[in-house]
Amino acid sequence: QVQLVESGGGLVQSGGSLRLSCAASGSFFRIYTMAWYRQAPGKQRELVAAITNDGNTNYADSVKDRFTISRDNAKNTVSLQLNNLKPDDTAVYYCNADLRRSLTTMRVEQYWGQGTQVTVSS
Repeated sequence: QVQLVESGGGLVQSGGSLRLSCAASGSFFRIYTMAWYRQAPGKQRELVAAITNDGNTNYADSVKDRFTISRDNAKNTVSLQLNNLKPDDTAVYYCNADLRRSLTTMRVEQYWGQGTQVTVSS
């Protein structure tokens, strides 16, 4: 059983900051890409930022220069620093990870956290 547990969401005023964290637990061999997605009411889930296991990152254009993704491979965690938040950033933020369950399989599976609400007031 693999679990991704997020923390750090909340209510913040426009221009404020939050830090989201996600910890992976359970039985697995290796985590590859970890990412944050978000879904606003009435909209599709979208990629916010992703980071590979060797530290390469990519960001949605809407969050570049405001959000920073990082990970700690030793602790199996990924974080997202959200700065200069805007009301359009209001959404449920989901942690995502691609991982291999064991050394004996090459299959990469995708897991999701339960989501954490970020609300930005104007």
